Amino acid sequence: MKSANANTRAVPTYCYNCVAGPDPMKVEVVDGVATQVTPNFDTCDSHPGRGRPCVKAYGLIQKTYNPNRILQPMKRTNPNKGMKEDPGFVPISWDEALTLLCDKLQTIRDKGLLDEAGLPRTAATFGHGGTPMYYMGTFPAFLAAWGPIDFSFGSGQGVKCVHSEHLYGEFWHRAFTVAADTPHTRFVLSMGSNVDASGGPCAIARHADARVRGYKRVQVEPHQSITGATAAEWVPIRPKTDAAFLFTLIHCLLHEAKRERLDIAFLRERTASPYLVGPDGLYLRDPESAKPLVWDDETQRAVPFDTSGVKPALEGSFTVAQALSVDADEQHHHLQEVTGTTGFSKLTAHMADYTPEWAEAICDVPAETIRRLASEYLDNACVGETLEVDGLTLPYRPVAVTLGKSVNNGWGAYECCWARTLLAVLVGALETPGGTLGTTVRLNRPHEDRLKSIKPGVDGFMAQKLNPTDKEHWVAQPIGRNAHTTLVPIVGNSAWSQALGPTQLAWMFQKERPEGWNMPEPTKPDIWFVFRSNPAISFWNTRSLTESIADLPYTVAFAYTLDETNWMADLLLPDATDLEANQLIPIGGTKFVEQFWRHKGSILRQKVVEPQGEAKDFTWISTQLAKRTGLLEKYNKALNRGAGGIAPLKSEDYDFSLDESQVHEPDTIWDAVCKAASAQLNGSDGVKDLAWFQEHGLDLQPIPQHSWYLHPTMEAQGLRYEMPYQERLLRIGKELGNRLHEKNIAWWDKQLSEYSALPEWHDIPGRWETALKSEGADPNDYPFWLLATKSMQYHTGANVSIQLMREVSQNVRGHTGVIMNADSAERLGIGHGDRVAIRSHIGVTYGRAELVQGVRPDTLVIVGQFDHWATPYAKDLQMPSLNTIAPMSLELTDATGSGADIVRVAIAKVEGEAR
Repeated sequence: MKSANANTRAVPTYCYNCVAGPDPMKVEVVDGVATQVTPNFDTCDSHPGRGRPCVKAYGLIQKTYNPNRILQPMKRTNPNKGMKEDPGFVPISWDEALTLLCDKLQTIRDKGLLDEAGLPRTAATFGHGGTPMYYMGTFPAFLAAWGPIDFSFGSGQGVKCVHSEHLYGEFWHRAFTVAADTPHTRFVLSMGSNVDASGGPCAIARHADARVRGYKRVQVEPHQSITGATAAEWVPIRPKTDAAFLFTLIHCLLHEAKRERLDIAFLRERTASPYLVGPDGLYLRDPESAKPLVWDDETQRAVPFDTSGVKPALEGSFTVAQALSVDADEQHHHLQEVTGTTGFSKLTAHMADYTPEWAEAICDVPAETIRRLASEYLDNACVGETLEVDGLTLPYRPVAVTLGKSVNNGWGAYECCWARTLLAVLVGALETPGGTLGTTVRLNRPHEDRLKSIKPGVDGFMAQKLNPTDKEHWVAQPIGRNAHTTLVPIVGNSAWSQALGPTQLAWMFQKERPEGWNMPEPTKPDIWFVFRSNPAISFWNTRSLTESIADLPYTVAFAYTLDETNWMADLLLPDATDLEANQLIPIGGTKFVEQFWRHKGSILRQKVVEPQGEAKDFTWISTQLAKRTGLLEKYNKALNRGAGGIAPLKSEDYDFSLDESQVHEPDTIWDAVCKAASAQLNGSDGVKDLAWFQEHGLDLQPIPQHSWYLHPTMEAQGLRYEMPYQERLLRIGKELGNRLHEKNIAWWDKQLSEYSALPEWHDIPGRWETALKSEGADPNDYPFWLLATKSMQYHTGANVSIQLMREVSQNVRGHTGVIMNADSAERLGIGHGDRVAIRSHIGVTYGRAELVQGVRPDTLVIVGQFDHWATPYAKDLQMPSLNTIAPMSLELTDATGSGADIVRVAIAKVEGEAR
């Protein structure tokens, strides 16, 4: 779009630098130079953030013209790798670079794509939450053409952030991420969910509007985050005791409130609450159909749950004349005159001892505060009320519980995710207006419509795509270096599953294996691709991880600047960055965090300015790789199927497919993608080419708001949520244990303990003390809990070298060092601004003390991921990082394979250092 000045243009594009996007924006270009980023107010009526990107987008001008950018291919000349080894990078031509790379790739194909251990010889690590794919052009099509790729080597995403929520959320209600229905809610209990830092403009706008409307958000967390600062109330809970707090809320609803205040109809009809559980902890089933039994209040007998006209009893124990129970490995037990207790009654008895007084001693939260919050939750649940949405009358339940980082991952996350989901279930607030909602799916398909991922499965629940644990189909030999199909049934085996497996294990097992390993020895990949990812900074135990990266045989980094990971690379390839290349991606619908739209369609990231130096469009790089490795036809076939784009390039209604024998220029490819995506969205009369998208930016169609909620789909298919009793997970855990023990593998036994039908409180904080003792350390030497928190300016850590982000962040508390309670600091002789050493049992990180009252006396907090030593500009900031001193630990890995950003530390002033 041109302005009055013929040499000035306002170019529409998007920012997708974190999972809270994509957000539309415009870039002003004067005489071919990008000069500023502005909102795209053309999208004000469609974008939930009213056309505004967050602060990170405003740094893209500096990112484009960063003098420290790598602007031509470079190869390593020093064969030795390490922090202290200068890589000796020298510039080379693109032809030489591609020849070096493709010769290496051809050697791999000649040897075979899998090595002697059956593992892919090619590995790849991409950064935060899948967002790199929206900047890598058609590289997904090249990867599809290539064959097996090992995505096991993580960079911290997933396992150290929201991980268990991803897995259990999809299992229970197709919720890869979970959010409150903020536009309609009245009361949100936020357990450390720092949405004002990580939710992007969509979440911030929604929550600001909700505050104006009068909703209440209570922030429960050890330190007062910026989200806590905008909350109505801050509750400073002891670290890693969130499960105890949530269990007690459930106790209050079940034992201290009148039963009729719960959503009895929802519990009876939409959950497994009426299913009868036998003395062995398994469902009692019909001897003929093997369907779970319920007690019919009308006929006073046990019948299959889906019997027509049945009125299931919600509570009670009943004698069942004949029943069947099915244990692990399909062990059938025929039972007579057996007592069956409803799942709801089992739950009620199970939660009886979790009183507020019990929780007060664990959480350091007064019992009266817990009771008051439980009462407020129930008072605002509006049980029995309805709301009309798009002509549908739906239950209106305007209460939600949201979980934050290190609450929904690591030990305790299963308990917290279960409790949060159950709190919604008890009042009918799961997937209903005002309540707790899922946003998208990644372990199930189709990714673009989670409602379509719901199919009827066994026992009246949704069908699940889990990794098998039965003797015949269990994957005993890992197909990837983090063993996700072997160890984690619930993660499945979709395109996203491997990256959501226990990715720390891939790094850990390269160095050493646990006693009684009894699996094939992990091998190193022949080649490792890395893009928009810096695991040498962003994962745990970064000094040790750097050594593991240095040991990889051949690393290819698509590089923006030098950083701590590509310092170990053999080949650096400069790709065109955010404002320098075209790519069409989906937008709208429901997506991560709070991207709830009333529209869906496509948005173009376009070449706002020409690439700097010799940086190349990723689509051009991908096409060249396909051509030079003899994969051009397979690559074009993948493009025609829709890989790397939005829609297949050919359907029954249109044909924009590419000639599979030809090399196509990037603009030709994206023109075809634009036409196919618009045809799929609008029909044949609404086809729009690349030039149209370059002018208008995005193409949208309205969608019904009721698509935000699963409730109508679940009701239409007669399905129940698999809550509260987790019989399936119990059986799966037993089966997995059987398989592992048959191979004499006992090192995963602690993780197996998490497979329980009704989660129990265990000393979750105590696991960190036990881990310290296992390493020969004394917990008393490390009296503080160190946590990490997110920053809008630095979220995902990809823009630490941009000066504008540093300047803006200095106006936000916590961005100058380590946050510490002022009274605790005074006792240790630490003053504001003093340089301090934060030590764990594996190392030390340094920063400035930032003293506040809004943090517990036993807690320290570090914002973001720093401690850089190679990244230009960032290495001069002298900022501390939890990742430097947090261990990678099998003992601190939960059953889903995740850990938490939390470590026990000591802190002391660095003597002789000026402020």
